[in-house]
Amino acid sequence: MMGSVLAAPPPPAASPAPLLPRGFGLLLFPPPPATGSRPQREAKNVLPNPGEFEQCHQKCKEVFPTQVNGVRLVLNKTLSKHFQVNHSLQLSSTEDSGYKFGTMFVGSGQAGPAEFYPVLVGDVDGSGSLNAQVIHQVTDRIRSKVAFQTHQQTFVTWKADAEFRGEDFTAAVAFTNPDVLDDSGVVVTHYLQSVTPTLAMGGQLVYQRRPGDEATFMSLVGRYTGSNFVGALTLGWAGVQASYYHRASDQLQLGVELEAGSFWQDSSVTFGYQLDVPKASLQFKGVISSNWVVGATLEKKLLPLPLSLVLCSFLNHQKNKFHCGFGVMIR
Repeated sequence: MMGSVLAAPPPPAASPAPLLPRGFGLLLFPPPPATGSRPQREAKNVLPNPGEFEQCHQKCKEVFPTQVNGVRLVLNKTLSKHFQVNHSLQLSSTEDSGYKFGTMFVGSGQAGPAEFYPVLVGDVDGSGSLNAQVIHQVTDRIRSKVAFQTHQQTFVTWKADAEFRGEDFTAAVAFTNPDVLDDSGVVVTHYLQSVTPTLAMGGQLVYQRRPGDEATFMSLVGRYTGSNFVGALTLGWAGVQASYYHRASDQLQLGVELEAGSFWQDSSVTFGYQLDVPKASLQFKGVISSNWVVGATLEKKLLPLPLSLVLCSFLNHQKNKFHCGFGVMIR
């Protein structure tokens, strides 16, 4: 046996390892899958929250100028990071003239980068008429708001709503002037769902009741958001509303809106634009509608002073009416 072992042929020499270029290695076994790959893939498929139902046409409306009649003076004073007051004086021949005092309180709770709660906003004029709102973030997903208005010593209206924001949807319900004794009030429900990262669809149901009469209205809405444009459409028994917003450049924004009543009665088309000139601290807004209304506003910030000047003019060719205004805002 010893002789047979010594006489056995030597084992074959191992083959040399293959030559690989510098920087490359020989992978013998496949790497194990990363533990966080599947959650990351699922996180990419999560749709964004579509926002509020009432803001579907907001981007287009922000382009249109706001009409100012007569002379308006606004003074804003920040007393602390939580409290601010403002004084407003308006003199006009077409609107109510007078003085208003307003306050705003912002709490220390934070729901987002620029969202703080609770928020209390209100103003009162010389006759004692009051407008007030209270907005509070109850939980991370539930937000509530209460608003009421009085005219002198008469209670005009009050509204309470609650909003729930899910991962990819928003649902809200609002009550306006509910009166159990008089059996009257208005209930509005909203629902907006993200179908894709750019498309959101939803609906609104309005129920109105008063003594001897009740009515229900339903409408559907769709909104498509692109890289530099937003298109929205609302269809309902009360009419049709369509809007398109487009950011042409960093300085120019465009918007067009179509509003039509039932059976296309009282329809109108409005086109507006906003031009910003940052170097001159200047903002210009213009609008023209199918009702032969042309208007424009010019806002100029007098830096480094905390002062802004606003010039406004509107002309209604159909009714042969012209309105102009001048405003000063001190921050």
